[in-house]
Amino acid sequence: MIKTGLLAVLALGLFATAQAETRPADTVYRNGYIYTVDGKDSVQQALAVRGGRIVYVGDDAGVTAHTGRKTEVIDLHGRMLMPGLIDGHMHPQSGGSRLLNCSLNYEKLTVAEFQSRIQACLDNDKKSGPDRWMIVVNWFQQGMQPDGVEMTAATLDALKTERPIIVRSSFGHSALLNSRGIQTAKIERATPDPAGGKITRDDKGNATGLLEDAAQDLAMNLLPPLTVAENLSASKAALAAMRQQGITSFLDAYTDPETMTAFTDLQKQGKLTARAHFAVLIDLDKGATPQSAVAELLKQQKQFDQGPTKVAPSMQVRHAKLFMDGVISAPAFTGAMIAPYLVNKGTPDKPDWQPGPSSGPASYFSAESLRQTLDALARAHIDPHIHVDGDRAVRESLDAIEWLRATPAGKLVRPALAHDEIVDPTDYPRFAKLDVTPVLSFQWAKPAPDTLGALKDYMGPQRYALVEPQALLLNAGGRIAYGSDWPVDPLDEWFALKVGVTRTAAPDAGPEYGGTLTAQPGMPRAEVLRAITINAAYTLRQEKETGSLEVGKLADLIVLDRNFFTIPAEDIANVKVLQTMVGGKIVYESKGMR
Repeated sequence: MIKTGLLAVLALGLFATAQAETRPADTVYRNGYIYTVDGKDSVQQALAVRGGRIVYVGDDAGVTAHTGRKTEVIDLHGRMLMPGLIDGHMHPQSGGSRLLNCSLNYEKLTVAEFQSRIQACLDNDKKSGPDRWMIVVNWFQQGMQPDGVEMTAATLDALKTERPIIVRSSFGHSALLNSRGIQTAKIERATPDPAGGKITRDDKGNATGLLEDAAQDLAMNLLPPLTVAENLSASKAALAAMRQQGITSFLDAYTDPETMTAFTDLQKQGKLTARAHFAVLIDLDKGATPQSAVAELLKQQKQFDQGPTKVAPSMQVRHAKLFMDGVISAPAFTGAMIAPYLVNKGTPDKPDWQPGPSSGPASYFSAESLRQTLDALARAHIDPHIHVDGDRAVRESLDAIEWLRATPAGKLVRPALAHDEIVDPTDYPRFAKLDVTPVLSFQWAKPAPDTLGALKDYMGPQRYALVEPQALLLNAGGRIAYGSDWPVDPLDEWFALKVGVTRTAAPDAGPEYGGTLTAQPGMPRAEVLRAITINAAYTLRQEKETGSLEVGKLADLIVLDRNFFTIPAEDIANVKVLQTMVGGKIVYESKGMR
């Protein structure tokens, strides 16, 4: 009798579970091309969402059991539905705040056009006095015309203004000041280069106005901070741009308390429309130790982290940002290289490119300080996210991670190396061996001023053939993840994915930028999508909840206006997101969806 009663209870429990599983869904999608990004990259017809989670993925016939009187049924009419995009490296607050400033819009400009655009901003700003900085953003420094034109304070001094001016390169590693700006920043002949930065000087030792990397702080620290209202506006603008692109999770790869405060305010108001992850900067240049820097990070984590991933978007502070170098392209040459940059020892008409005196700066972390920092982060259960542009920065970071993997805490971390614009081939297999994720900005792998005129000659043919090694790292077993690095470039995820597949520029880029970047192949389409979904989710420790469309996972998904896999490769850049859903809630929908 006891056994019979137990069986009856078990049967009742199984019946109740079955009933729960077939309770009507909140939303059903049917008649679609549902690309799941599961372990088999399977394609299904229908999907059901209840309580913010996926309760069914399969064919149209099977989803009928999940459809009730109050279920919203969306006929996809064959359109593609896929996991929401996960941007593994961006700067959303900077992207949003730049909408508040004078912008050069990443355009290739002549000096006259550059001056005219900034003068128009000055003329339109009637409220600011002579001592308020004019902040100019999204300057495509490598795209100035003609190639190689020298940009100095004199370029800005020609403008009609008494105000100090700072023009910020879209790459984020350079800034140009006018003479008033140099004076305001108190940069003199005797001012030393700060650690991790360079004050560009003329042959007399005077500052030219161009500041590289940490030297930018001499001026940046003088800029008026954003007000609380401006910070909130920047966050709102960033989220609006993201949901229109289909981004459902992101990593802010270099944050601050003001940014996290603004996002916290939006989260409390129910207006956070993407899962927000934040990386706090670890900087030892100003006297901090690895232990004190990590302690400060944990203090911010305690203030802003909102715990495990939930159905509704929330905030997590589980990453640290470290810079190992700057950028490899001209005119900065602040990427840390194994071999020297080349210099022209001939003439412009008869160039003779030979190894020069510089292989870039010393890495911004010494071998010992990097090990200590990574060890402190691992013990605190914080994942390192490391900026590496040059091949020496990559190698030194991998060396430190290899050491870290031998420690008990180091076995559990999920390190990411961002950018990896050039990697020595001997280091390709180390990414897979050490379980290090390269987080790459696919849109850089195209012919453009920053990859041709600002890079090609200075690398030499053998190294240049290896730049932007996306497929090369993939073929060596690397888990490739994607990060837009917005606002270094405009936020255009679909153009970036197109470049990831084709390694070609936009059709209107000009004949000089035709063809592909080097002879390297592009990435397969499925791998490009995995990079911006499940692989990026892994770097955020979110792969069990998001990144693929599987029963039990959160309903973070997007509907596209065309099929990513069947359209011509160049047409990928024209994909439009029709609907974005986060945790079962529609946060964006275009007019073309219904």
